[in-house]
Amino acid sequence: MYTGNTKNLGVIGDPILHSLSPVMHNQALLAANLDYVYIAMPVKSHVLTEAVNGLRSLNFRGFNVTIPHKTNILPLLDTLDEDAQAIGAVNTVVNDNGCLKGYNTDVFGFVSALEKHGFSIAGKKVVVLGAGGAARAVIWGLIKQHAVRLTIGVRNPDKAADLVTYFRKYMDIRLFHWQQESFTAELVQADLLVNTTPLGMFPHDDAMPPVPWEQLNPAAFVYDIIYTPSKTLFLQKAAEYGHQILNGEEMLVGQGAAAFKLWTGQEPSAEVMLTALQTTLAKQQTQQK
Repeated sequence: MYTGNTKNLGVIGDPILHSLSPVMHNQALLAANLDYVYIAMPVKSHVLTEAVNGLRSLNFRGFNVTIPHKTNILPLLDTLDEDAQAIGAVNTVVNDNGCLKGYNTDVFGFVSALEKHGFSIAGKKVVVLGAGGAARAVIWGLIKQHAVRLTIGVRNPDKAADLVTYFRKYMDIRLFHWQQESFTAELVQADLLVNTTPLGMFPHDDAMPPVPWEQLNPAAFVYDIIYTPSKTLFLQKAAEYGHQILNGEEMLVGQGAAAFKLWTGQEPSAEVMLTALQTTLAKQQTQQK
């Protein structure tokens, strides 16, 4: 039951109806017996400033930030943590008595999911597919965890050049068109292959980045940060070739759990969050058939 002391949390974005964060967080809050509520709030780009100031004034304890506001919100915040500064994007905001601090917990979500499956990034050769907004946290996570070699494959190297130049101040990064022969040579020695593109995401389940699977290192771990569908065509192909695979569900839960702790000071039940996420996804997939 909500009371006069209930603290407010939420997520802002446009569109926002598809967000699964309310399901995950409200189940975790209930399991932890915390007097909080988490809601989805549609916010158009042209009213972002008013929305953020309103959440500050209403004393929301915190909120998540999703497309298209992750970058545009930066000048509206008072401080940023190291990850948000390095990435240039925020997905979590904490309100401490009117002072808004931005964080990026996507980094933790990406890395922690790999670690749970026994994969350590340190010293590994990594190939990333895509260089859009979703790639930024992935690239920073790989840099922080001391990947020894980082290669990015894209369909339009010119569009990816600025992002790669930005992160090259931290480590050497190789950029290729993903159908170049020289890119295939990178796949041969990859320890980890990560898809950060939306190719294969519902409703375009029949798409995937062009990967010559017979050339990929047979021991490579294959990670797709998409979670709808739970097993993309990309992951299906990887599994056919005997690769260990991982989808984006645990990354989503990991980033959410990190935000939960920032707001409440308590560790949530990741198991409760994952179960809530998977149950909702299963219902959605049944309805879509």
